[in-house]
Amino acid sequence: MFFSRVVLILCVVAWFSGVCAHYCWPSVDQTLPWDVVRRTDNYETRNPIQNVNDPNFRCYNGAGGAAPNTYSIEAGNKITFQTDNVLYHIGVVNVYMAKAPDKAIDFDGSGNVWFKIFEITAHADPTGNNYPTFPANMLHSVTFTIPKNVPTGHGSPGPLVSIPGVYTGYEPGIIFDPYSYPAPTSYTQPGPNGFYPIQ
Repeated sequence: MFFSRVVLILCVVAWFSGVCAHYCWPSVDQTLPWDVVRRTDNYETRNPIQNVNDPNFRCYNGAGGAAPNTYSIEAGNKITFQTDNVLYHIGVVNVYMAKAPDKAIDFDGSGNVWFKIFEITAHADPTGNNYPTFPANMLHSVTFTIPKNVPTGHGSPGPLVSIPGVYTGYEPGIIFDPYSYPAPTSYTQPGPNGFYPIQ
């Protein structure tokens, strides 16, 4: 089954500096940069979004950078988003998916249409004595599986959330300060649990 009317959003948050959407993800599965991914407003500057309620938090695409092509992938297959750098700040990864009505190219992603399908969270120190570790740090790409049961025809994804709107900015995982004293030893991932198993 090909589910070509799906738009993916990938948000990487660097907590210690209070910023998110700090990275660009121009390629999917080795495609040419910005060929199937909408060009973000920060593709030259890497300027972050500093407010989770900013309308640009959804796709960082307020200037309307369009992708000339779309990308089809079979449900249940893996997909890889490549960044044009490395994830050089500690932080976590959240991936949300939404069904686009009719043409994906015209979909702006507004409304309660997004559901989480993947995350890379922090890991607490088992001894309780050290900072949590952040496995997303220094990654060049993020690979995850498109859920087998996405619509059309299978599954009822949820909980559905809006972006912005999914976060308040006051969640413990967003205001997390890895350099506070005493040192934090655990981390709470912000946002809803995924409809599909989190890997």
